[in-house]
Amino acid sequence: RRGKNILLPFLTKSSTLKLCPLRHSIDVLEGEYFSLCFPGSIRDHLRSKTYKVTWLKESEGKVNLIQKTHRLVLNGRFLEFWPAELSDVGNYTYTFSNGTYVTSQKWFLNVLKRSKDSCFNTNHLSRQVKEAGRAHTLTCNAVPHNKNVTIMWYKNCNIRNSANEEELHFPSLTIEDSGNYTCVVSISHAGKAFNTTSTIELMVKDGKIVFLGWMLIFILFCLGKEVILNCTVFLGYSNAAKPVYLLHWIDKNCSLTPDLCCSDSGNKKYTSKLLWIKTVKEEDLNCNYTCFLQTTHKPQLKVFKLKKGNPPDLHPHVFTTGIIIAVFFSLVPVLLVVLSVIFRVDLVLFYRDITGKDDTIGDGKEYDAFVSYLKDSISTNVEERKFALEILPRTLEDHFGYKLCIFERDVSPGGAFIDDVQSFIDKSRRLIIILSQNYASDRVMYELETGLHKALVERKIKIILIEYMRISDYNVLPKSLEILPSRRVVKWKEDKNMLQK
Repeated sequence: RRGKNILLPFLTKSSTLKLCPLRHSIDVLEGEYFSLCFPGSIRDHLRSKTYKVTWLKESEGKVNLIQKTHRLVLNGRFLEFWPAELSDVGNYTYTFSNGTYVTSQKWFLNVLKRSKDSCFNTNHLSRQVKEAGRAHTLTCNAVPHNKNVTIMWYKNCNIRNSANEEELHFPSLTIEDSGNYTCVVSISHAGKAFNTTSTIELMVKDGKIVFLGWMLIFILFCLGKEVILNCTVFLGYSNAAKPVYLLHWIDKNCSLTPDLCCSDSGNKKYTSKLLWIKTVKEEDLNCNYTCFLQTTHKPQLKVFKLKKGNPPDLHPHVFTTGIIIAVFFSLVPVLLVVLSVIFRVDLVLFYRDITGKDDTIGDGKEYDAFVSYLKDSISTNVEERKFALEILPRTLEDHFGYKLCIFERDVSPGGAFIDDVQSFIDKSRRLIIILSQNYASDRVMYELETGLHKALVERKIKIILIEYMRISDYNVLPKSLEILPSRRVVKWKEDKNMLQK
């Protein structure tokens, strides 16, 4: 049972060092809970059945064996004070022995009087110095091991955070965050409440203003070309107080024009002073271009010298990126042209839908196209009639919304054929001719001649030629088709059920 009680507080090496720091002199405030603990691991020496743990105190030349009381608790390698008193000042020794092995540790414990005017003692604090603008975390070092506690943070003895958190986090430090931060840890023991505290003096200062890069820089140049000298200074972090500085160029021997630019990069602030030499001359080689920085600390100088030579070429990845961008932008127009040709019908219809613009409104036409095809009862024209009467209307009318005039379907019987053909061609915006090997009958020839007259002479209609079935010899077609200014033939693609050029 005793061995188990001692093994309980032995933790990992990292947590042991945190709980039991290797200090030979320790300060503690009177009236607060505190514990001394042996920092080494002795689990390998607890295999024997008999061992002895002793705590000794030496004060005023006397060495006394520490006995357990209501205020002093012996817990293996821990000696707990509930609470510490001024009379506890002295040297303490921990000894462990099992007959063959002996180990020990010594400390000097100094108990400080509590200040009546403050929540902390100025002799019992640690100091941290940080730059403004950076994130930082304060950790309460007074939290004891393996105990239920409540934590309260104070800044300059005023409540700062009561969220019972061991850490106090600052996303971005400011000068106003400077101060004394005290964490008060409350612990319950034997029905009473005890406190232990830890105070950190946080000092937030402005970041140091410094030059970026080397203090002496050689710039390659070509005679007759321009050169821009960039003097850049790091000013600190964005949330820090505005720094006090003076940055300028010293140009005693050369008449140059300075230029100022400022920039932010993430949470850091920079300022740059540019010196622009429009045309570099031979005598400019004798000039030292000096950038001067004056701050609250000692002044700093940065010198630029011009050196003949070719300026460095573009970095390979910059050149490659430029080539890729150039090729990409050169291919974009070609791609757009190809896509516009492939989807020209869809684009026109889409444009009409989104703009609501229709050029056919008010032109006096009733049909979008008059369909001319072989109508004679010849055995070879069965598929052509089906294409003209079923397939073509289903595609152009049902799918695209066009209105066709098909003689056998839309023209009422009983009228004069010639008058009807001429009337319905006049009511149409286009003339669609379905070409075939047998496209040569008298009725079709009249439709063709009427359409050609409207297209070439009166210029009132345009003709569209569709090849539904493959034509092996175009010489069998009417010669009058050759006088069309454009004899492009649209070939029907059955697999896609669309018109393809």
